[in-house]
Amino acid sequence: MAKLNFGGTVENVVTRDEFPLAKAQGVLKDEVVAVIGYGVQGPGQALNQKENGINVIVGQRKNSKSWDKAVRDGFVEGKTLFDIETALAKGTIICYLLSDAAQIAMWPTVKKHLTPGKALYFSHGFGITYLDQTGIVPPKDVDVFLVAPKGSGTSLRRMFLQGRGLNSSYAIFQDATGKAFDRVVALGIAIGSGYLFETTFKKEVYSDLTGERGTLMGAIQGIFAAQFEVLRKNGHSPSEAFNETVEELTQSLMPLVAENGMDWMYANCSTTAQRGALDWWKKFRDATLPVFNDLYESVATGKEAARSIESNSKTDYREKLEVELKELADSEMWQAGKTVRSLRPENQPAVADDVKEASKMETTSN
Repeated sequence: MAKLNFGGTVENVVTRDEFPLAKAQGVLKDEVVAVIGYGVQGPGQALNQKENGINVIVGQRKNSKSWDKAVRDGFVEGKTLFDIETALAKGTIICYLLSDAAQIAMWPTVKKHLTPGKALYFSHGFGITYLDQTGIVPPKDVDVFLVAPKGSGTSLRRMFLQGRGLNSSYAIFQDATGKAFDRVVALGIAIGSGYLFETTFKKEVYSDLTGERGTLMGAIQGIFAAQFEVLRKNGHSPSEAFNETVEELTQSLMPLVAENGMDWMYANCSTTAQRGALDWWKKFRDATLPVFNDLYESVATGKEAARSIESNSKTDYREKLEVELKELADSEMWQAGKTVRSLRPENQPAVADDVKEASKMETTSN
């Protein structure tokens, strides 16, 4: 474990240099890693482990879309793909990757298969942090830890295939065997983490729920919608409003910020943009800070957890969700976005082929 300085604060991190894949493979050589659930995180984590030489099996409900996806991804029924109870019995490390609501429903089944010495692995601190609401209380004789990739399972898989790593946090809630640290870090490396930073179950879920509702999804959609509405109200076309609100940010600026930081972006934009950004960013901070304080309090007091459990456990949850998502999809902003995305050069093969053909003809004529 290395100690690195992050803006004046020293943190414990684990990198792939000090804990290479070969070491992770050695730690996990006698383990059977059972990935329970094949929805959001399951496919990326299971496939990355499989391709990293880990003995991984998938437990999923038969005759479901996720079961069929696991088959398409190369998991074989009776060999590496089983019903949930069979996978739980076979696994020595249980990767509990069902949704939070499904984890609550499945917990009695999972608990009876947590025999001494096994490990229970999460990618979210929800079930343990809010155990008074979820009822997820692990036996004392098993290891309990988490690795939480800082992105979707799709991003984890995509970056793995690109030879890159998605940063993850790790936390140990219970070390019954004395091997919890090696087990959790080995799994973090095996699923394709870039580097691993230390946290706790509580801090992971507090930051995660705040981030999802804040800058990652909730706040960014709200800011997009507000700016788009102002531009449209003042006579700008849907194309212009969408490009200035979303497309330029996601396609041009954010990749550069990811590579170099916001300070670099400020230093390398036009003087007009620079002046405006420096004048306005604190106004946006001051306007949104009360909202973020309210949000964090709602997370820390368990209100967000209660809301999530209540709504996601209802039998008509999926139907209501589809209605809300359709409202987003049908909004003028995201309909404009659909058109804008279709006009990107990479989505117009015929245009690209014409350009290549013209280039070839020009070369030949010369």
